[in-house]
Amino acid sequence: MLCATSRLLAARTATALPAQPRGRGPGARCRRRELHFPGHPELPLGDFLAGRLPRSSVSAGRRAILRRGRMPPAVRGGPAGVELRPRRGRCGPQVTRAVGPDVAAEPTARSPKRPARGSRRFEAAGRWALLALVTLLAFATRFHRLDEPPHICWDETHFGKMGSYYINRTFFFDVHPPLGKMLIGLAGYLSGYDGTFLFQKPGDKYEHHNYMGMRGFCAFLGSLLVPFAYLTVLELSKSLPAALLTAALLTFDTGCLTLSQYILLDPILMFFIMAAMLSMVKYNSCADRPFSAPWWFWLSLTGINLAGALGVKFVGLFIILQVGWNTISDLWHLFGDLSLSVVTVGKHLTARILCLIVLPLTLYTATYAVHFMVLNKSGPGDGFFSSAFQARLSGNNLHNASIPEHLAYGSVITVKNVRMAMGYLHSHRHLYPEGIGARQQQVTTYLHKDYNNLWIIKKHNTNADPLDPSFPVEFVRHGDIIRLEHKETSRNLHSHYHEAPLTRKHYQVTGYGINGTGDSNDFWRIEVVNRKFGNRIKVLRSRIRLIHLVTGCVLGSSGKVLPKWGWEQLEVTCTPYLKETLNSIWNVEDHINPKLPNISLDVLQPTFPEILLESHMGNNGLKPKDNEFTSKPWHWPINYQGLRFSGINDTDFRVYLLGNPVVWWLNLLSIALYLLLGSIIAVAMQRGACLPAEVEGLSQVLLQGGGQLLLGWMLHYFPFFLMGRILYFHHYFPAMLFSSMLTGILWDTLLRLCAWSLASSSLARGIYAVGLLSLLLGTAYRLFDLEPDLLLLFQYNCRQFSSPEDCLSSPEFLDHIRKVMLVIDTAVTNVEDLSPLEEYLAGLGKKHRAVGVKLSSFSTVGESLLYMLEKCLGPAFTPAVRAAWSQLYGAVVQAMSRGWDGK
Repeated sequence: MLCATSRLLAARTATALPAQPRGRGPGARCRRRELHFPGHPELPLGDFLAGRLPRSSVSAGRRAILRRGRMPPAVRGGPAGVELRPRRGRCGPQVTRAVGPDVAAEPTARSPKRPARGSRRFEAAGRWALLALVTLLAFATRFHRLDEPPHICWDETHFGKMGSYYINRTFFFDVHPPLGKMLIGLAGYLSGYDGTFLFQKPGDKYEHHNYMGMRGFCAFLGSLLVPFAYLTVLELSKSLPAALLTAALLTFDTGCLTLSQYILLDPILMFFIMAAMLSMVKYNSCADRPFSAPWWFWLSLTGINLAGALGVKFVGLFIILQVGWNTISDLWHLFGDLSLSVVTVGKHLTARILCLIVLPLTLYTATYAVHFMVLNKSGPGDGFFSSAFQARLSGNNLHNASIPEHLAYGSVITVKNVRMAMGYLHSHRHLYPEGIGARQQQVTTYLHKDYNNLWIIKKHNTNADPLDPSFPVEFVRHGDIIRLEHKETSRNLHSHYHEAPLTRKHYQVTGYGINGTGDSNDFWRIEVVNRKFGNRIKVLRSRIRLIHLVTGCVLGSSGKVLPKWGWEQLEVTCTPYLKETLNSIWNVEDHINPKLPNISLDVLQPTFPEILLESHMGNNGLKPKDNEFTSKPWHWPINYQGLRFSGINDTDFRVYLLGNPVVWWLNLLSIALYLLLGSIIAVAMQRGACLPAEVEGLSQVLLQGGGQLLLGWMLHYFPFFLMGRILYFHHYFPAMLFSSMLTGILWDTLLRLCAWSLASSSLARGIYAVGLLSLLLGTAYRLFDLEPDLLLLFQYNCRQFSSPEDCLSSPEFLDHIRKVMLVIDTAVTNVEDLSPLEEYLAGLGKKHRAVGVKLSSFSTVGESLLYMLEKCLGPAFTPAVRAAWSQLYGAVVQAMSRGWDGK
């Protein structure tokens, strides 16, 4: 009430003036300011009140300010009532409430009776206490009943298992980058988990296994999302209510709470996204101090968090795009600043390249280096990677193995597709069903090692056994015509003009023939990619294509999963499109030929850049799990359908991921309102409309701060409409964070605009009176805080007050305040001409002198009044507003001072 009403008071006494220079430096931050008056910047208020200035009335310009009845603009586009005191941090705009050139602010020595430093420390402690309260509440909600249910919930079966793989150093494959799983494994290891739990399926009991460390780690990072959002909104809007509203939305959203309590990648991803956003906003606030230590710190921290976001999931690319757009806009602005030299602009560009490109890429690459260094044992992910990579895994059949280097006729081989997660060329005795091409033996790709992956390479025009000792060794060369005979079934790799099972316009590939005898559709030409005819084919290293001799199509794997009749293995087709793709490129892995000498595979192991490149060539052909619902992007903002985490049966402990409807629908409404209101304001400003000063200041916050958050929401939401992969409800939560922050800024701005509009309503009068009384009580309390001796002057009926609180609560003092309120109200009403009040004010001066008031004490009274106005209005208490109030108060006190002179 106090702050809102003081703005109504300001609405009657102040409007915008041209922006005044802001004070900087230690003096502006650490020393107390004296009041000064226009035209006499060298003399403080005490000298003015002592009569050492000629009498002057309020200037016409100040009268306009005091009479127009508009609210002052927010400093730097921020809303009113945000920062109560100058920022004391090393980072950010060092704004002080210094007056303009016509109202100078000369720092003076601090009086022992004026503990401004202590007051600032108290306010800073209050801000830290509020942040601590927000953080404590977030942690309390996320860690409540963290151990329930004591069994696997949803994707804990994957990411908990992957944490176990890290602890056991067992290699595995996952479509996501490794950082999030490594952190989960590290949390489990540090908390005493031994990596022995199997994580087979949702619902399995943890029993004696220690799972709380991994859940606690995810809950810890999920809890930090709330203070991160709070600080981000506070930095963008300079509004404490907006930050608190955002924190409340995220704290009490059931979706964010649930997602943070389980062993998942989402809280880790959102942590790095929010940390990157906060760091970016912080280094933007350091723009007035480029190349300072805080500027470098926040810029570097932004790069580190970008690497973290991308290192958890590839959707971290969206926050990289947002930071990139912000960086490009920033550099474009610097390029247009003619006060900066080309060298300085080059330094800015270099700094951003180092911190936002080189540093994140280095850290991202380092996570893969650690990943491959830790996982050095053979495991379930071997088959997803190339044969050369598998040779480096201990326990793999290729590790420390020796096989013939060059391919020869009669060799028993396995053929593997070079695209990650495509698998080995495979066949089995099952036939294609009726209606699916020719009813012949199925040929597929299979991700795991199996005897059905073995093929014998033979010449196309002879059935003689190449392994006969009487035949010399004949190597297979680039361009040769060959047959591939399946070792287990003795059928040849075959293709014809029948359509493939799943992929239209591709030809079917089958196993055909008896004991190796078939027809001309079994002939394939083997080609080595980017090699000349006649070159030998190397095991593991040569990349080959198999071209069907009759149809001219190329053997490949579409990556599509066959139905149950195909054992859910991957489809193999012969594509008539000869464009070279990884799906149609193969290499020879296993190679058995007793007539050839063996070489160690150590010489064929890939380099780290090759491994890094290979690890980014996987697919995202995910399938929905049993008993769960996929969703579409349009479902997410309306909270249409959640996701079952636990509890299929009625007797199970049920966990269901669903957002708080109030929060989610409010966010959706806020986005619509923002688009409408932002469009109206942007058009009005572009057309040069004369907006009121308060509206203009709040509009800057809404368009700039809100615009960044809207961009974040769009980047983290709309790309999912273009994705062909399986989508789930939890994919929306990063976008939800941005929509919640936008909601905080939007509704804070709307409420401030409503408060501004009240200044011209009939209700404003009553609120104004109550608020003015509260303001003056606060001024009196501040007065006694600055000059305790003044308490002795307030004696009613010979009653002596022992403390300021006793005095402030007394009926006599409240009546005194009412009279002061009437004087101020009358002075504001007659601000254009105070001459009718001069006799009355001179009489008040005589009364004050009679009770022992010293003329110099009015300086402290004025300082207290301006302090309370500043405390309530925050950034809206601009130098122009301060100057107007100072001049009005000075004119009143000057008239009262004639009571001391007897004039």
